[in-house]
Amino acid sequence: MPAKRSGDTVPQRRDPVATRKKLLTAARLEFARHGFAGARVDEIAERAGVNKQLVYHYFGDKDALYLAVLEWVYEDIREQERKLNLEGLPPDKAIRRLIEASFDHLAENPDFIVLLNDENRGGARHVRGSTRLEAMHSPLVRSVSHILHEGVRAGLFRKGIDPVQLYISIAGLSYFFFSNTPTLSAIFGKDLSSRTQRRARRRHVADLVMHSLRP
Repeated sequence: MPAKRSGDTVPQRRDPVATRKKLLTAARLEFARHGFAGARVDEIAERAGVNKQLVYHYFGDKDALYLAVLEWVYEDIREQERKLNLEGLPPDKAIRRLIEASFDHLAENPDFIVLLNDENRGGARHVRGSTRLEAMHSPLVRSVSHILHEGVRAGLFRKGIDPVQLYISIAGLSYFFFSNTPTLSAIFGKDLSSRTQRRARRRHVADLVMHSLRP
């Protein structure tokens, strides 16, 4: 058997987990920039540095890849919320922390808003086909429900607050601000994207929601 030469290279075996992550990262950027309709699988593969066929190997088709990206961005925010350890805090501090964390997540992840806007324009066609998203949100609803119950017992919150409606309000108050910052800035003649304005909005949203919970 001939001796192996020092210049010979050993073919690298592809890491499927790393490859899938590269594709998801590239797809998240492509879908955020161009929307589902405008995004191109060729561009995603090129940005990920892999063969186009691997997109179909790992995800099946463009629709499945798009759904995987949506599930990833939702999982990101759910993971952040789990790390808050809300049920280990007094009820009022727990809700305030949830509000502030939701605001901060949108500030730090503008592509989340872009992706959701695009999915909503399409009637949530991909989200409706997910087998994971409802299960992903159920623990959050249970947690908020428990915190509200404890807040009522402690005399901090009024009775009858729906945890889902509360969470929609928390998300909506911040989501609208970030998704409409350019037009709102133009209308009111101030740069709402500045650090000062964002800080003021964050405080206002938290105070508004907390006041609404009082007995």
